[in-house]
Amino acid sequence: MRRGGKSRIADEAGVHRAAVTRLLQRQSMPDLETMRRIAPLLGVSVRDMLIRSGRVAPEELPPASPEPVPGGRRPTIEDFAQWLGVPEVRRAVFAKVVSQFLEPDVADGEVPAEAPTAAEARRRARD
Repeated sequence: MRRGGKSRIADEAGVHRAAVTRLLQRQSMPDLETMRRIAPLLGVSVRDMLIRSGRVAPEELPPASPEPVPGGRRPTIEDFAQWLGVPEVRRAVFAKVVSQFLEPDVADGEVPAEAPTAAEARRRARD
């Protein structure tokens, strides 16, 4: 890396230069938020950073699906399971568990027109 490159990356990512140095020398791995800031500056994905570090094998973290949802429809829980790399034999269980945390109509794949924001839902839960 050219002189000043580490400082530039650190400045643009909003992290300390030592964090960039440790990462590039493979002395430590930054937290996920720091990786999200640094990865684009290095021209790699967070997935590639994890794999290149040796902390994750490529088969443990499959690439994101570039395929859009057919017909422009909203993605289903099953779509998300596939994109997250959930093995096909476990997708039904994944969908069942996830649907328990969603509103009934959202679990069926439809978002209500008047759906509250996450912050609004938390505020209502506290009240």
